[in-house]
Amino acid sequence: MAYKRILLKLSGEALMGDRQYGIDPTRLADYARDIKIIVDKGIEVAIVIGGGNIFRGVSGASNGMDRVQGDYMGMLATVINGLALQSALEDEGIFTRLLTAIKMEQVAEPFIKRRAVRHLEKGRVVIFGGGTGNPYFTTDTAAVLRAIEIGADVILKGTRVDGIYNSDPEKNSDAIKFDSITYKDVMNKGLKVMDMTAFALSQENNLPIVVFDMNKKGNLEKVVSGENIGTIVDK
Repeated sequence: MAYKRILLKLSGEALMGDRQYGIDPTRLADYARDIKIIVDKGIEVAIVIGGGNIFRGVSGASNGMDRVQGDYMGMLATVINGLALQSALEDEGIFTRLLTAIKMEQVAEPFIKRRAVRHLEKGRVVIFGGGTGNPYFTTDTAAVLRAIEIGADVILKGTRVDGIYNSDPEKNSDAIKFDSITYKDVMNKGLKVMDMTAFALSQENNLPIVVFDMNKKGNLEKVVSGENIGTIVDK
């Protein structure tokens, strides 16, 4: 395996499948099976999920809602997604822990770095919910922050696109894919890998990012095995 400990970043929209909102149980089960394959190979897996399939603070603010309130609603949405993924993983027989940045002891453990690392060392999948616990920070930033805290080798950003392109491949059929690219080139070309806060934090800590198509069965296993899947961003 190319990596020992990974942080997998999933968007909330990824859980929708073909739906307009909410959670698609079939998509959730597919993800759980893919994650089980790499857990069985001894990979330590942490996960951060967005909440965009349920609520986005930014969109709430654009409709006149207080941004801080909207962001807290978005954080709660990530906990809902975390609970759903936890249930799907446990259906596959995987021991799982949900840790949240906002205390809610009835449904999850509070985030404590040493506790999270210990769970990983014991072979449990750790899901981080609640973002960073602060408004104005995205789940991309939460993913990078948690990855640094737990000493992850890489961030695997699972999307519906098979890597980073010089333009949107869903709109431009002539878009060119990068197999690998440096942090500096991402900045110079204005490519949107993550929001700027998350990306700068990743660059500062030399934490590589792999962007790949999570919806293609077997891709997650190929990425952690070191195959040339998706696009890797490194120094």
